Amino acid sequence: MFLAARNEGYASEIANQWNMDVSTVQSQLKRMERDGLLISSTRGRTRIYRFNPRYIFKEETQALLNKALLHLPDSLQATLLLDRRRPRRTGKPL
Repeated sequence: MFLAARNEGYASEIANQWNMDVSTVQSQLKRMERDGLLISSTRGRTRIYRFNPRYIFKEETQALLNKALLHLPDSLQATLLLDRRRPRRTGKPL
């Protein structure tokens, strides 16, 4: 669901979002990559995952996940869709 909301992500980012162990998320991401649903690339030392554009059921899978996103609580939807990549300046109000 995280990847459907943000298009890409890495294991620790996904684990933090769902309060899960990183190793659990990593094993699931590796399994989905092995099965062809996801592809990965590295940026520096970080492995970034995204949907495989050649996966035969990509559109159907994303449609199902997007429909599930609509039924999440608003607060969880907001945090999933918030995509901050840079740190906040020290002392800056939220």
